[in-house]
Amino acid sequence: MLNIILILLIVAAVAALLGFGRISGVALTGAKFLIGVVLVLFLLVVLGLIAIA
Repeated sequence: MLNIILILLIVAAVAALLGFGRISGVALTGAKFLIGVVLVLFLLVVLGLIAIA
């Protein structure tokens, strides 16, 4: 999932440099959403509510 976040951040940066504001915004929003999901899952694992086998 971290790979997808990095790809979205790179797409957002390149699109912003080329002047594609909407594409950059969509990629950045997707990256922010996935970062939130990763943080929530990480906290659940740290607190022991979810066990990764």
